[in-house]
Amino acid sequence: MVKVLDLRFQGAPRVIASFLLKTEAGPILIETGPESCYPRLVEALGEEGVAPEEVRHVFVTHIHLDHAGAAWRFAELGATVYVHPKGAPHLVDPSRLLASAERIYGNLLKPLWGELKGIPQERVRALADGETVTVGGVRVQAVETLGHAIHHHAYRVEGLLFTGDVAGVRIAPGPVLPPTPPPDIHLESWYLSLDRIRALAPEALYLTHFGAFGDVEDHLRALREALEAWAGWTLSRLKEGLSLEEMTRRFEAYWREGLLRAGVGEEVLRLYELADPPYMNLQGLVRYWQKHHPEALEG
Repeated sequence: MVKVLDLRFQGAPRVIASFLLKTEAGPILIETGPESCYPRLVEALGEEGVAPEEVRHVFVTHIHLDHAGAAWRFAELGATVYVHPKGAPHLVDPSRLLASAERIYGNLLKPLWGELKGIPQERVRALADGETVTVGGVRVQAVETLGHAIHHHAYRVEGLLFTGDVAGVRIAPGPVLPPTPPPDIHLESWYLSLDRIRALAPEALYLTHFGAFGDVEDHLRALREALEAWAGWTLSRLKEGLSLEEMTRRFEAYWREGLLRAGVGEEVLRLYELADPPYMNLQGLVRYWQKHHPEALEG
């Protein structure tokens, strides 16, 4: 039912996925990946007998460039793009999103993520929590799952859940790790989202980074443990008064050692680095503590 399309981000396999669902009324695409991968996405669709102009329904979990950067391409061809209400304005006018990305990536922005254009308002449909869209007998339900971003949906299709970033990054045979980039990380919301996913009892989680996993309970438990461990580590370093530069050096070593202990080889470790850069994870957690719990930094 679901085809996992490998977008081969930066030429690497198993970093960013899009998901194709074929229905009697035409294809559904969940996640577009970045615009830099659009040629590969068109190729992958073609391998499944689908032309890009046939895609009329595009669901993005959130507006980060690695998930929704190519959505405007499909909107230009006539697709409707479905998104969380707080993400919708930024698809229509991506100027703030672009400015934020330029601060982070500088001259690397276009080589990494490609071009970003606004989508006409009539091509963007904001979905409320629990709202369902039916295409050719296939029901896609939006499930608000905050924590990684303040504008994040997972999408439920029968017993499957397409989780964006809220269920983490996992590149087989490695462990699940949390993506915690700035600016929106909020751990309390994230824990509630994991509880909500568990209560839905999906048969499988489809991760944008990367692929399908059926060990749902173990996966969610491991992700929460990793979130708690990383957050605790960051708080301890902040209390030590370390500079961001020194914290970054130490966190990258801590991150690497954790993956090596889990049996991850150098090749897969590089894929994790592409999908979930450790320096950005640290920055998001530092911001979380400073913004939401400044009192924890005292003493």
